[in-house]
Order: sequence, then structure tokens, then C-alpha cells
Amino acid sequence: MILYASPPSSIIFSKRNAPQQATPRTPSPSNCARQSSQEAPNGANPKPLSPFPRLFCHNRCSCICGRRLFIEAAATSLFPLSSSMASSNSSSDYTAILNRVHPPKPDWYEDFYASVLANGMKLYEAEIADYKSQMFATLRGKAQKVLEIGIGAGPNLKYYAGEEGMKVYGVDPNPKMEKYAREAAQNAGLPADNFEFKQAVGEAIPLPDASVDVVVGTLVLCSVSNVDMTLKEVKRVLRPNGLYIFVEHVAAEEGTVLRFVQDVLDPLQQLVSDGCHLTRRTGQSISEAGFSNVDLNMASFSNAAFINPQVFGVAHR
Repeated sequence: MILYASPPSSIIFSKRNAPQQATPRTPSPSNCARQSSQEAPNGANPKPLSPFPRLFCHNRCSCICGRRLFIEAAATSLFPLSSSMASSNSSSDYTAILNRVHPPKPDWYEDFYASVLANGMKLYEAEIADYKSQMFATLRGKAQKVLEIGIGAGPNLKYYAGEEGMKVYGVDPNPKMEKYAREAAQNAGLPADNFEFKQAVGEAIPLPDASVDVVVGTLVLCSVSNVDMTLKEVKRVLRPNGLYIFVEHVAAEEGTVLRFVQDVLDPLQQLVSDGCHLTRRTGQSISEAGFSNVDLNMASFSNAAFINPQVFGVAHR
């Protein structure tokens, strides 16, 4: 099990018509290199001068576990989402998809889970603060409308919501998160009228096409029912050249003690943590989602225990 905070690996994926190329951004060694190989293609041979292995395979069928394929296929068949539905203004459409993707839970559970996120993540947030500060610095002067999916208790708002004239949409399937998110927005200096909470899921974002400058999502793709569908929605609501800022935990390397622990705990984690999966290859999904450019980093955090390693960075629409 990884119990250290490691310096980040950083690579850039430029998505054109050519195959993916990974370009090292810094020459500093990283303790994350071994962890990152769980998303590397079979037989990948990193260049000797780069401490950062290729994180993602190009042959999707050869590296994604059958369980994920089954879940995503089932999700698509149970609640198909057409582009017309995604961009429609019908609240009934969004509510129907919300109830299918994230069935209503007892109030006590929603209250308890919201309280845990609001009060139980402080050590982790303190450890990752420097990383988030660097990422959110890219928003300064570039964003008037920001959407945060899986806003939760709003721990990210302090990094970006203080910009004058900014409008923030917070999306979360748990309605009990709203009071915490509103408090965080107020503490960040965001006027109450400039914050709008929407109870919804990432698979069906209740906003028009090309309506926001930035989408923020941290530790959210682990618990959505369909990762690829959520990323399509992210791209849909982003304006051209818009930014997607992300932090996500991913599966540890196959054959490690940490990966064994994740495999054992994954079913329980999904049950008690609102559908959170421990073994998804979310970094690969983001790199293959069709963004024009993906600046992706990897690190591990001591206060995240088995929720390691984590990928974070900025993708460009």
C-alpha cells in the first residue's frame, strides 16, 4: 500500500488525426512511475531519458477489464442518452435519468454522506492543495461561467470562485450537498445569486451545448455509472477551447499489494461510498475522450490511503 506523497509525473496528449504521443514535461524523477504502468500498453517501452512511462494503451479491448465493459454496456442499455436529450431543456428528462442512474436514497444516508465529505476530507484536501492551486491558476481571467460536476461540499470553490462576475453551476446527485456547497461558495466570495446548484448526474448535465468556459470534476468519475457518457457531456457543455480540470483516483499497478487491496475492497467501496470504484482506468478514459490536448499528471498522497494513485490535470476542448 502506498503511504507517501510523491512528486507528479506529467505528460501531454495532443489529439489530432495522428496517434497519441506522450511528451515529458519535466526531467525530475517520480516515485509514481511504477504505479502508472497499470495503464500502460502491453509491451510498452518508455524512452530511457523519460522517467514517465506511457500511461495509456491505444488498444482499448486488450486492457480494460470485462467488468467495466459490462457495467458501461448495461448502463447504456438501461438509460440511453441521445445528444438531443442531453441538450434539451426538459427537466423531466434530466429527472428521469437522475433517478435511473442514481436512484433516490434515504434522507439519513444522503445527510450522513454529505457530512462525511464535508468534514472527513480535510487532511487530504490540505495535502493536495498545492497541486490544485497550480491547476486552478489556469482559470484566472479566462472563465466567466464554470460548471463543477460532483461538486459535493464545494472544496474546490476557494480556488476559483472569487473571480469578479463569475457564474458557477454546481451539479451533484445528492441534494444534501447543496447547503455545504453554498457555504463554501459564500466563503470563497461568490455572491449567492452567482451560484446555482442543480441536482443531476454527469451522464445528463442540465445545461445547453457550449454554455460554459470551464468544467471542474474532482474525485467524481469513480462513482458515475458511465464514464464515457459523462465525458461526452463534459465536452458537449464546454465552449470551443474550453477547459476541463480534473483530479481522479485510478487503479494501482497489477500485481502490487495496493492493487490486491483495491480488488478486495472494491465491492464494499461501491456499497458504502455511493458507487465509488477503486479500479477504474479513468486517466485512459480522459485521454481517449477526444479532447484536443490533455495535460495529465500522476501522484500518490499519504492521506488517500488505498485511493491511490491519482491523475490530475487540464484537458482542452
